[in-house]
Amino acid sequence: MYGFYAECKRRYSVKLWKQFGEVFNCMPVAALIDDKIFCAHGGLSPGMDFKQIKALQRPCEVPDDGLMCYLLWSDPAEGQNGWGESPRQVAGTFGADVVRKTCEKLDIDLVVRCALFCLSTVVFPLPEA
Repeated sequence: MYGFYAECKRRYSVKLWKQFGEVFNCMPVAALIDDKIFCAHGGLSPGMDFKQIKALQRPCEVPDDGLMCYLLWSDPAEGQNGWGESPRQVAGTFGADVVRKTCEKLDIDLVVRCALFCLSTVVFPLPEA
């Protein structure tokens, strides 16, 4: 959890960090707003569909690979086509072409994610189609 563990430990306790982990393991990994906006902490997963996402069982710990791991930890990569390896060595990276194909396949208009530090409130790192 990058700096989150250190922050909890410094300000409160490791016990609090573990409690957050237990809560996170119960939360949904994705949401669909008005059938058109797909939201996930990380991003997309190869070959994903809504049936697979609905079938994910919670609570559970996040596996090191697979659909849930990608929904939580994949990242967009500017200038990349297709799927790539993540520099964080978890899940993978995806290009704008993957976003476009996923939007067409799932009949959605937008993918929203939040697992990226940025200085402004809204960032569109991939070019519009």
